[in-house]
Amino acid sequence: MADRNRGLIAAVHTPFFTDGRLNLDAVAAQAELLQRAGVAGVFVAGTTGESHSLTVEERMLLATRWVDAAAGTPLRVIVHVGHNCLADAVALAKQAAQIGCDGISALAPMYFKPPGVDELVGCCAAIAGAAPELPFYYYHIPSMTGVALSMPKLIEQARQRIPNWAGLKYSSNDLVQLQECLAVGGEEMEFFFGSDEMLLAAMALGVQSAVGSTYNFATPLYRQMLDAWQAGDQATARRLQHQSVVLVRTLEPYGFLAASKVAMRMLGVNCGPVRLPLANLTEQAEAELVAKLEALDVLGPRATITPAATLAADGPPLQSAQA
Repeated sequence: MADRNRGLIAAVHTPFFTDGRLNLDAVAAQAELLQRAGVAGVFVAGTTGESHSLTVEERMLLATRWVDAAAGTPLRVIVHVGHNCLADAVALAKQAAQIGCDGISALAPMYFKPPGVDELVGCCAAIAGAAPELPFYYYHIPSMTGVALSMPKLIEQARQRIPNWAGLKYSSNDLVQLQECLAVGGEEMEFFFGSDEMLLAAMALGVQSAVGSTYNFATPLYRQMLDAWQAGDQATARRLQHQSVVLVRTLEPYGFLAASKVAMRMLGVNCGPVRLPLANLTEQAEAELVAKLEALDVLGPRATITPAATLAADGPPLQSAQA
């Protein structure tokens, strides 16, 4: 990586009030923390952002607020627009272009799944075509979607049928297929690797960009790892990657998304609870997790900023999104 921060993009949390409503005022605090940490951009309303627990209107409001928060900063805003309803995905893509996002990405439909690559490319083409001026990235995460089609074949077809095809967000541990994708895609494609605890392995294969949840709150750990990798200090890079593994393993038993929001609160940015069907931590479990994270000592510096909104249940009403 020519720039040690260029490839780190935070898959941001969606902030909620305690009653579960969208807390858009917290986005400014998230953006400030990430800008200070030195990440290259944000991936909005993905898995970490609980996209499939949001309404289309909420997703439009969230995307708009992130574009506003990133204005005048180096933060790149990529918005996930995938949806089980193709018409809704198209509407989200159109809105992303209208508000000035830097790119869009989409998961595969996951209830009625595309039976083959041709159908999946058809879905991607319809979504990408709604925002032809924006780069489009297919979001491959078979552990969540159950769609495990050949990504090399997808690349071959998509680059022929989708003019604004730009690459993949590759959230799979299949490093053999990743190598095949890199070979087929060439240097003109961008690959965002989506498994934080395997980033070093992906870098060794040639990946230069990454989207991940832990880049929200553990950026210094990965910056040190990238520095060590660039300097040829592989032993240090491996040690730091293992710290990432330990961090993820520490969060997982508590429910990863709810636990990662606890980590954000430890840094001074309160993103609130997670939505059902996910479960939040009890007070006792949160206290246990905080103690474990303090002992790991891998989180970023505590924020000196003051979040723009509290988590009161009586927050302000939401404004309408741009269609």
